[in-house]
Amino acid sequence: MLDAKNLSKSYGRLRALDALTVTLRQGQAVALIGPNGAGKTTFIKCVLGLVRPDAGELTLDGASLLGDPALRRRIGYMPQIGRFPDHLRVGQLFELMREIRRGTHDRTDEDLIKSFQIDRIAHQTARTLSGGTRQKVSACLAFLFDPDVLVLDEPTAGLDPVSVEILKEKVRAEIARGKLILLTSHILSDLDEIATDVLYLIDGKAQFYRPIGELKSASGETRLGRIVAELMRASANAARATETGSQEETAP
Repeated sequence: MLDAKNLSKSYGRLRALDALTVTLRQGQAVALIGPNGAGKTTFIKCVLGLVRPDAGELTLDGASLLGDPALRRRIGYMPQIGRFPDHLRVGQLFELMREIRRGTHDRTDEDLIKSFQIDRIAHQTARTLSGGTRQKVSACLAFLFDPDVLVLDEPTAGLDPVSVEILKEKVRAEIARGKLILLTSHILSDLDEIATDVLYLIDGKAQFYRPIGELKSASGETRLGRIVAELMRASANAARATETGSQEETAP
């Protein structure tokens, strides 16, 4: 269970996270969505330890992620754009990661390595990889050490249709195993097929956090993209109404 309580982070005058409180549980695939600047990236970076919040708590199964960096061994991360040392061959990259993590994990997960046939490109250097192949390597590394929590940032970007389906099937299998998966994507149709819940952020706050089935039933829509578009329009209209009201109150 990943638990955020009153998590706050500011960059100068910009408040990226504003007392965010939310609990994400095992067996969920949570789609993290919201307009640009909503706080999605900052929240992910806090989970990964790349950003330290100004205030609040962030725990994994009751243990503070802010106080024990070793807990992040339980988190797998697939970045939007994978960057690897240019001179390393793909096979060497996996060997390096296994050596770094030696003794910290009893089990490795090589399902995607086999499904994506990574052995066929093991001799290639990182600098020669296409964008889609980099995505495959990133996915394999994210799942490699059988983490309890997976953060997948734009996981299907650049992948061919067959590889997209392979990755979706893997995500669904890990959900069934009780993993917690946090997803972001601009390709909402992909989230629609694998997400169990939607966490919608605006201005660093959780506007709602609901099962995707409930959202579809309440809205009468079957596509997540339409639901999100309507939510964003409603948020923009509410913001304009608030701004107009404030201007009227201050007018002489």
